[in-house]
Amino acid sequence: MADLIITSPSNPRLKSLAALRRRRTREETAQTLIEGYEELSLALGAGVRPEALYFCPELMLDPTSQVRVVDEMRRQGVETVQVSRTAFERAAYREGPDGFLAVVPSVVRRCADLVVGPTALTVLCQGVEKPGNLGAMLRTADAAGAEAVVAADPVTDWGNPNLVRASKGTVFSVPVASDSTADTLAWLDARGIALVATTPDTDVLHTEVDYTGPVAIAVGAEKYGLTDEVLDHAAHKVRIPMVGKANSLNVATSAAIVIYEAVRQRGTAARPSSH
Repeated sequence: MADLIITSPSNPRLKSLAALRRRRTREETAQTLIEGYEELSLALGAGVRPEALYFCPELMLDPTSQVRVVDEMRRQGVETVQVSRTAFERAAYREGPDGFLAVVPSVVRRCADLVVGPTALTVLCQGVEKPGNLGAMLRTADAAGAEAVVAADPVTDWGNPNLVRASKGTVFSVPVASDSTADTLAWLDARGIALVATTPDTDVLHTEVDYTGPVAIAVGAEKYGLTDEVLDHAAHKVRIPMVGKANSLNVATSAAIVIYEAVRQRGTAARPSSH
């Protein structure tokens, strides 16, 4: 099947792509965007099948090699759309696009849909607002081999293009879910997963608790931290030692520090990277 070719920046197809930057449109269509060759490759490796692939050979960093992805999508029956440089740069949502933009099904999952093992390492993000922070936490969770990441009372959705970008596509490789705080806590209890909550209001350091069993590491909203509902439910409340003048760390940094303490205790090496 021949590619559809788009040369006009005002083409209605490109306007529909721009509409997917809005959460309401993503929820109505159950679709989201992946931009970037690296992000798309990781998603494809995780089993994601695009509904449409938009590509611009002029912007590809390695056209001879990367065009193979387009060929493979054609073989799988995915609609492939060739876009001129001017039109693609208008459709892209980040600076310096590399010629790949795909429409894919949104990740819509509740806690009840997650399947985790008996010694699961999971991450709970309550009310985290910034897509970039959620994306960074996903990259850490992927590297650490975490089995799931749950957004409790989420402010943003897992399909936010900035989150997808910040996660480098790992939102498709790590099982994620969105749920209420109450349902998330009930899910943890039903599976015997101990909750470790991060908070500055404790004397227990993050290195002083046992993470070798089934455990969920919880971090809260950037401004307010975890709610009392989560803190009261925690088996352990831990803090990260700080000796400087700042009174807090970036939430994604905090999560990474505690997650990797769990990795250290478990003696778990990060999975070998292929990208």
